[in-house]
Parts: sequence; C-alpha cells; structure tokens
Amino acid sequence: MAPRIHVLHENSVWVEPLRAQFAARDLPFEEWFLDQGQVDLDSVPPEGVFYNRMSASSYTRDHRFGPELTAIVLAWLERHGRRVVNGTRAVALEVSKAAQHATLAAAGIRTPRTIAAVGRAQLLEAATAFGVGPVILKPNRGGKGHGVRLFQSTEALRDFVASDAYEAPVDGVALLQQYIGAPEPFITRAEFIGGRFFYAVRVDTRQGFELCPADQCQVGDAFCPTGEPASAPVIATPRFQIIDGIDPLLRRRYESFLAANGIEIAGIEFIGDAEGNVFTYDVNTNTNYNPEAEAIDGRSGMGEIARFLGEELYALIPERTRLVG
Repeated sequence: MAPRIHVLHENSVWVEPLRAQFAARDLPFEEWFLDQGQVDLDSVPPEGVFYNRMSASSYTRDHRFGPELTAIVLAWLERHGRRVVNGTRAVALEVSKAAQHATLAAAGIRTPRTIAAVGRAQLLEAATAFGVGPVILKPNRGGKGHGVRLFQSTEALRDFVASDAYEAPVDGVALLQQYIGAPEPFITRAEFIGGRFFYAVRVDTRQGFELCPADQCQVGDAFCPTGEPASAPVIATPRFQIIDGIDPLLRRRYESFLAANGIEIAGIEFIGDAEGNVFTYDVNTNTNYNPEAEAIDGRSGMGEIARFLGEELYALIPERTRLVG
C-alpha cells in the first residue's frame, strides 16, 4: 500500500471536518478507530504519516482505554521510525493535567497553584490550603471541561466532596486549583499547527460552557472559569472570536514548550488576572475549531492541518508534487 495519512482517534464526529479537507486536497488517508483492539508488536506498521487525535475525554464516550491503546500504538510506530504527529509524549500530557502543570512550570510558563489528591479524605484535607475563597475542582483526566466545578468557598467544596453527588475522577486523581479572577469574562485559547502559532480565540465565558469549540461540544453549563453563574443573561455576542495574536513572548514560550515535548498540533488555554498576570491552565493536543468564528475570520484550522499533513506525506514521496495552498 502506498504511503498515506493515518488518523488515530475515537470520535468520528470530530474527524468529519478533517475528512472534508482531505477530500478537497485529494489526500489519501484512512482512520484508525482506537477504542479497543490488538497490536502485533512484532509486525511492521504501514508507511505514511500518523496523526494522533486521541482525546482525554474518550471515557465520556465509553472508550475508557482509548488513550492507553493509542500510547501502545504510538510506541510501536515510533520504534519503527514512522512519521508521527503528536506522539507518545502528547498522549501522556493529554491525559494528565498534573503532568501538564509540571511540564509548563518547568518551561517557565506561569500556572495556577494546583494540588493533586487521591482519595476523598485527602481532597478534603487539601482544601484547607486554599483558605476560604473560591477554588476550582477538576479531574486530572478531563477533556471538554468535563467534571470541572467552581466553588465560591472551600466550605461549599467540602460539602460537595463529602456528599453522594461527588464522583471520583476516572483515574482517581482530583485537582484543586487556584481561582483566577479575570477582569473581563473571557479566556484565550492559542492554536498551534506544525508547532507554530496559527491563531488565537477569545472565548466568552458568561454563559458557562464546556471548553471545546466544536459545535458538538457546546452544551450545558459544566464550567465557567470566571465564576459567572450559569443563569447570567445571555449576551448577543459571539462566544468564540478569533483575534489577531497573543503576547510575542508568551507565543515563543508556548512554541518552545511544544517543541520540547514533541507536540505539533495543540490548543493552549490561558487567563489573565486583574494585575495583568497570565496563567496557563490547559494543553489540548486533540484540538477542535469553531466553524462560526472561522467563517467570519476566513481561516480554517482543519484546512491548515490537512495542508500540514499533506506536506509531511509528500515529503515521504519525492516523486509526487508537494502540496501547495
């Protein structure tokens, strides 16, 4: 079989826009749906470019062990020297916000104060470290903002954790995180493709939402990072707006961070406080894009990914004309 693009994933809906971009460019590709299966580690993988789109939120779609299977597949591919986009290190960071926190901090990128806890009693004990003010509770393995909650007081957090409503995270690790009081109700998500900044999105948080820009994710009021109640009046402005850029120093730090960890496609989310300090709190290596915002701006994240993967594929096939546009 001739080399082609292989997309590793567990959510067909999220791949639909990418399929359309592949078709528009006449790029050969196939999908590896990795919710379950087997890997002959002594066999030789096919040729091509392998793009990992495994998500930390796979367990919310009954694909609990998708990331573990993907990590095995990627290690197999890397052993044989295949061109992998977002390899084993990307998976390790995708499924652990604690690992993200440590790696971001090591790269000199400011992060919110965070305590990891295993066990309900330990989580209750950790709450005392945040005093009486607001605190955020989130699962170590999350995705889409799933399971993230803002508590206006540690007393309210304690009551929740002690109640039957509390559900332990899928990997058993819960995170308590510093609340960042933003002067305006928005966060920013910087998108990177091919390891380079593509664009940034300003995300309005007044309605409360799961932090995933794809149409299929915009449901409910799971998380509002600025603390606005879900009952706040709906403002007639776009929830997702593409902006010109981000601070050049922050951009360079993000690009260096991604390069050091072998991540080529990602969305990195950050928020600023009233004193102008910027805190980075999430790295999403299975990024999606908002179609309405892109239609207004005239850019396509999936189109750029398809172009990038096409270039990488044609680099493996010297006799073929390289992709242009």
